[in-house]
Amino acid sequence: MLLVGTKKDLRNDPETIKKLKEQSLAPITQHQGNGLAKQIQAVKYMECSALNQEGIKEVFAEAVGAVINPTPVKIRKPCVLL
Repeated sequence: MLLVGTKKDLRNDPETIKKLKEQSLAPITQHQGNGLAKQIQAVKYMECSALNQEGIKEVFAEAVGAVINPTPVKIRKPCVLL
């Protein structure tokens, strides 16, 4: 699974920041995205912006790579007490 943050261009948009601040919110940071990706066991966190075409190709390339070369999933075996 790949975690993608979209609308990256709005992170520095004053109007968006103002609207979020009114709700006691803020745009997610790269660090927060990486932390969430680790928490949900995503392959990677990436950001993109369709408005300015930033990161779009990289996201698709990473998605294709994740399908072609999937990360092995660790299967947890239940603990057995004797």
